[in-house]
Amino acid sequence: MKRKYVPDLKRQQAVGEGNYMRLLKLLPDLDHCDQREFQLVHDGHRALVRLQVEERFTYTTTVLVSHQYENVSEWLDAPRLVVRLYHDARIAEVICMRRRQLSGVYPYPNRQMHQPDEKAQLNTYLHEWLSHCLAHGQLLEEVFAE
Repeated sequence: MKRKYVPDLKRQQAVGEGNYMRLLKLLPDLDHCDQREFQLVHDGHRALVRLQVEERFTYTTTVLVSHQYENVSEWLDAPRLVVRLYHDARIAEVICMRRRQLSGVYPYPNRQMHQPDEKAQLNTYLHEWLSHCLAHGQLLEEVFAE
């Protein structure tokens, strides 16, 4: 008999708190900066990571995190993650991927082929990209609100 997926809430909270802190390090002037771009270079391959503030409210900020590779087939479509920062809880979580709302848990199997823990996997993916930007990213561009 197959066991039902049960989210690990402690781990998800720890990842969310870590992502919040990483985003604040990458966007230290979050209240005034609308966009930052970072370049990552490895073995002659270049990737561009863009952090774009889409909405600002008192208790939340929404940031679009996207990346693209240079000289890669247009068939390889990199994820675009919509991340919500909750300032009162000091947590950041992926809420959408390519403008599709994510559920916390998916039944499996399902028609969209989502994994039961897809949202948790995307938050871990965000953790890896933000950590990589902090360790190896070169700031290319800053766009400030007027």
